[in-house]
Amino acid sequence: MKLKQYQTDTLSVLRRFFEEARVAGPKGAYEAITREPDQAKRLGRYGGSYTPLTELPAVPYVCLRLPTGGGKTILGAHSIGIARDAWVEKDYPMVLWLVPSNTIRLQTAEALKNARHPYRQALDEAFDGRVRVFDIADFTHIRPHDIRDHCCIVVGTIQTLRVSNTEGRKVYSHNENMEPHFTALPKSLPGLEKLERGGVKFSFANLMHVHRPLMIVDEAHNAVTGLTREMQARVNPSAIIEFTATPRLNSNILHSVTAQELKLEEMIKLPIMLSEHDTWQNAVNGAIASRASLAEEAEKDTAYIRPIVLFQAQPKNQEVTVEVLKKHLMEVEQIPEHKIAVATGDQRELDGINLFDPKCPIEYVITVEALKEGWDCSFAYAFCSVSRIQSAVDVEQLLGRVLRMPYAKRRKAEDLNRAYAFLSEPSFGEAARSLADKLVAMGFEEDEALDNIEPAQTSLDADTGLFGPRDKPKPTFKHTVTATPEVVAELKKREGVSVRETDDGKVEIAVTGRVDGGLEKAIVEALPETERTGFSAAVTKYRVEVKDQLSPAEQGEAFEVPRLVSEIQGEFEFADTDVFMEFHDWSLLDHSSKLGEGEFAIRETARSFEIDLDGNRITYQFADEEEQLALDVDVEGWTPEALVIWLDRQVRQPDIHQSELLRWLRDLVGHLITARGMHIAALMRCKFILARKVREKLAAIRQQERDGVYQRYLFAPEAKVEVSFDQAFSFKDGMYWDQRRYRGRWKPRKHFLGPDHVPAFDGAETGEEFQCAQAIDSLPGLKFWIRNVARHPNSFWLPTATDKFYPDFVAQLEDGRLLVVEYKGAHIADGPDTAEKRTIGQLWESTSGGMGLFVVVEKTVDGKDARTQIIEKIRSTSNSA
Repeated sequence: MKLKQYQTDTLSVLRRFFEEARVAGPKGAYEAITREPDQAKRLGRYGGSYTPLTELPAVPYVCLRLPTGGGKTILGAHSIGIARDAWVEKDYPMVLWLVPSNTIRLQTAEALKNARHPYRQALDEAFDGRVRVFDIADFTHIRPHDIRDHCCIVVGTIQTLRVSNTEGRKVYSHNENMEPHFTALPKSLPGLEKLERGGVKFSFANLMHVHRPLMIVDEAHNAVTGLTREMQARVNPSAIIEFTATPRLNSNILHSVTAQELKLEEMIKLPIMLSEHDTWQNAVNGAIASRASLAEEAEKDTAYIRPIVLFQAQPKNQEVTVEVLKKHLMEVEQIPEHKIAVATGDQRELDGINLFDPKCPIEYVITVEALKEGWDCSFAYAFCSVSRIQSAVDVEQLLGRVLRMPYAKRRKAEDLNRAYAFLSEPSFGEAARSLADKLVAMGFEEDEALDNIEPAQTSLDADTGLFGPRDKPKPTFKHTVTATPEVVAELKKREGVSVRETDDGKVEIAVTGRVDGGLEKAIVEALPETERTGFSAAVTKYRVEVKDQLSPAEQGEAFEVPRLVSEIQGEFEFADTDVFMEFHDWSLLDHSSKLGEGEFAIRETARSFEIDLDGNRITYQFADEEEQLALDVDVEGWTPEALVIWLDRQVRQPDIHQSELLRWLRDLVGHLITARGMHIAALMRCKFILARKVREKLAAIRQQERDGVYQRYLFAPEAKVEVSFDQAFSFKDGMYWDQRRYRGRWKPRKHFLGPDHVPAFDGAETGEEFQCAQAIDSLPGLKFWIRNVARHPNSFWLPTATDKFYPDFVAQLEDGRLLVVEYKGAHIADGPDTAEKRTIGQLWESTSGGMGLFVVVEKTVDGKDARTQIIEKIRSTSNSA
């Protein structure tokens, strides 16, 4: 299962934390990473100083925040290998995986045991299939050889570790079946609970204490801090990684993923279309009608989708109970009983049901609060609460069930990319405000919550309350014709066309927004001869009437930016360093494998040994004399060949042939042992840190090669570089559908996507980038401009040696020239990163034949503001042309 970009980024930050913690300690690593400008901006209010666990101050404890639907469990599975390599440094760590409920405990354990499940596949890949998974209720099944030769994962709940719980008493109790784990241990080992008559207690808790498990905490955000100091010391974890949507602020939040990132990766349905109703009966009716409409759209989808409505009834002592609601659905709304399932604590009609099965008839699910974590069906599209949402219990958990996108892929029909909420509230706007609060409780930022709730009824489109600054509705073309059922069926196949029968037996055709030439032609060809002329005349009139209401993008204006291309082996290819590397034949053996004294060194002391890594000193302290092994003692299996094979598995690279890597690693290990005089036992003891150093050396070698091909294909005298208008980058309507939008008072006149669809600016809402946008919007001779979102797959970019460069703004002038603007604050305007961007931007400009302008703008340069700098650039190139 290929990870999404935000998931890869999350794991990358986690790896960096553990690697830094090896050198600087957990506190130093956490604060170094979270104070980086990009990370500090991402964390926002979640940032802060590191708070160690009281009983375990040296144990790394961090939290990764992902909104509902972000895939916390798959990240948990991947994080075990990362912690193994960067911190735990045991081939097969023990893992204690905590979840919030017994239902989730059983589901997680089952998934981790299933060889076909992505969770287990991630673990098998990291540990070469040597994985054992145990439900905590079966802890007596764990054998010493399991722990020695496998990554052992025990799945439990936080309640299990509380002594007041029955299961809790079991995990702390003496059990003779556990004796094999303790027979070889020193009797004086500290920290273990003893029996009243003396001797070590053979308990699960003591087993955990000995093996120091990596603790994975999934959605149990009160778990770690909720454990008493005594319990923390009993479990004695080596590290704690928490995954949650709603972390406590003292949880050492290391990384925070936004809901927009999930939307970008097509993981969740957004926005939520909210319908407010004055009675619960109307809310129910609206949800049913919406499901019917969605079902029609789903029939056209290439994948099987059966939209489901999730109803939240009231508790037994209130008016609209499960029984009342089910009776209403059957008797008033005429819903067949076999299409309704009740899922409460008492009625578990979803148990054993596969809702994804095309033969499954269920279209409506009634619950109160039973569908919490663990129920996951992406066919759930509509949420309808018959309670006031303010007072309803666990609304956010139930609402989260309708956010997951079917097959984690955006659907072709826009209606199937949204979630729907039908709520009854006595006063206008109250449901919207309450719904926003619930989204915040699910892990959305406040502005994300507001941006992702939209009115589903025109009556909500008022200038007050939450919906005040919402978009103006697009104009809709409507035309009535006389048509046969066959014509109607043909029209319904057309994307973007809605058809309904009128009271007088005719058919109304409706198209929202622009009616382009292709769509007009398709509709005309489907219509009877007698209706074609009238339809075309109506379209022509409509286009004239709505021209000022549609953005340039909605009007179909062409906005294309040429790409840089470079000649490679006689063919022009897109200028991308990744592409250059595909054509570049290089060998690892051309690069030295030697690690010098300043890069890597080991020094033994009386009770510890120290490793110098690039000037940073890591000290390993032996816990007890009995555990200490002298570094120069030969150990069976500890050979140079074994270390090379182990390193090969740890640092394997997709673009380096394994035979080359093995030879290079043999040279590296041989140099450390022969020339540097290091004993193989010492290298085996610190093999994880050695692997980290090798990965860094390989990355530096690869970057050296990337720098070379970047210069060779773009800037060398023999390089042949052009810009290609034939395969130009195109800006289009709806290209930033997944981005938060600027919602301030300023209304740009000439933004390509329209004033209501400007992607949110980096930094403060009225910061320097925003002021640069205002300057661009006011330029003389400007046709239109767009805010070019960094790292968005639809955005324009230029190559750099390390990555891609996304300029902040792209504009088209009335004379046809294209203007690319990069804004830089004074503190980074003279840095190497900006210099590289200037160089590639100027190359793009110089090869554009006078059609492209590139400028790096600062707040002030020689007393000139941003607007003046841009105008001077436009005029100077115009004069030179």
